[in-house]
Amino acid sequence: MGIFTPFSEKELIPQEERIEVLKKSGKISIGIPKEDQTVENRISLTPDAVSVLTANGIEITLESGAGLGAHYSDNQYSEAGAHISYHAKEVFSQPFVLKVLPPTLEQIEWLQPNAYLISSVQINTQNKEYFEKLSAKKVTALGFEYIRDRHNVLSIVRLIGEIAGACAILTAAELLSSAHGGNGLLLGGVTGVRPTNVVIIGAGTVGENAARSALGLGATVKIFDNSLTRLRRLQELLGRKTFTSTLDPKELTKALIRCDVAIGCLRGQMRSPIIVTETMVEKMKSGAVIIDMSIDNGGVFETSEITDNQNSTIVKHNVIHCCIPNITSKVARTTSKALSNFFLSYLLNVIDEGGFEATFERNQGIRNGIYIYKGRITNRQIAQWFKLSYQDINLLII
Repeated sequence: MGIFTPFSEKELIPQEERIEVLKKSGKISIGIPKEDQTVENRISLTPDAVSVLTANGIEITLESGAGLGAHYSDNQYSEAGAHISYHAKEVFSQPFVLKVLPPTLEQIEWLQPNAYLISSVQINTQNKEYFEKLSAKKVTALGFEYIRDRHNVLSIVRLIGEIAGACAILTAAELLSSAHGGNGLLLGGVTGVRPTNVVIIGAGTVGENAARSALGLGATVKIFDNSLTRLRRLQELLGRKTFTSTLDPKELTKALIRCDVAIGCLRGQMRSPIIVTETMVEKMKSGAVIIDMSIDNGGVFETSEITDNQNSTIVKHNVIHCCIPNITSKVARTTSKALSNFFLSYLLNVIDEGGFEATFERNQGIRNGIYIYKGRITNRQIAQWFKLSYQDINLLII
């Protein structure tokens, strides 16, 4: 009473103490190897992304020439803060390895025990030895095909699917030309000439973007899927009435007989189901084109065989087949930018959350992307496909 104080009554009330919590993430060193550029031109991080990551304390070791397929020079990466290495073993010896294609058996030998690996899996191109070697190294491996976001969407699959759908139509347009052994058709048609017929099997992200691109060029599109919900959703997204049907064999056979292009982009829980039998392919037009976008998961055409960007087609029953697992490598720079956008935000989150193990604990979507955790197979699909022992990731990370 009557005592002068410069503080208000509220300021004199005791406040809770706030203690700074330091995150213990340690140093993060990432190796980015050079892909075999006869079959793969994409890279997971652009120079711009590398610049942001190095500014945040992440060390990047890049194999010389790794970005050339996407038209990024070593000099651009060096100026962004990356260390350029001329030895593949040095790059693979980093604690964290980020690449696009799965590593070869020889490259797996170069990985350090308990390393982290992020790459695609392309399960249809692998064998049991690949997973056994990774397990022996006690590697923690994440697959592009399995990483999900907070909304349980397969993030990278959707990202690549948007590009792949457009690529499928552009590739089909090339293969229909006389120069590539096709029937000399312009995809879409012109005034006075009937439009080309395109059949799309699968109404997911790839099917949606393939349909959008084909319709934009003026083609007639028929879409098949085993889900009415997906077909209805696709109609709404396209904003126009398009022929849709469930996978009725009679209706599908009729459409395939009349079509100029057939695109398969249906994925299953395990292997992609074979929807189009060899007998159906035999009934297709001579010079018609098949693009099997599901080939990395087994393929939906019985006659499909894996091809690559150098030898992109095979001919069976006078039908041209294109079955490239990494078809988006045809537009390597666009795809690299898309992948880089994803991994930049992902790696910055790793820093914020205190390291990879902390990220796995807190982020269920990233945790779902792990198919090997410290040498243990944690993906049921892979374990069943190759008859390997399986352990639930949620019992290993608590």
